[in-house]
Amino acid sequence: MECKHENNLKSCNCTYEPCSRKGSCCDCLSFHLRSRELPACCFPREAERTFDRSFEHFARLVAQNKI
Repeated sequence: MECKHENNLKSCNCTYEPCSRKGSCCDCLSFHLRSRELPACCFPREAERTFDRSFEHFARLVAQNKI
């Protein structure tokens, strides 16, 4: 499968500037799952900016109907 890097960058909401995985969704997802995290695109803007990408943070947001 061909990576659509340029297309992916248009919707990437990651605010971590030195990130080398922006636009490479498969690399990003693999990286975060190894750390029991989800990528930025799974979080609303205000939650993403906290850099808490944990499963637990995601679950709290779901419980609060913020996702």
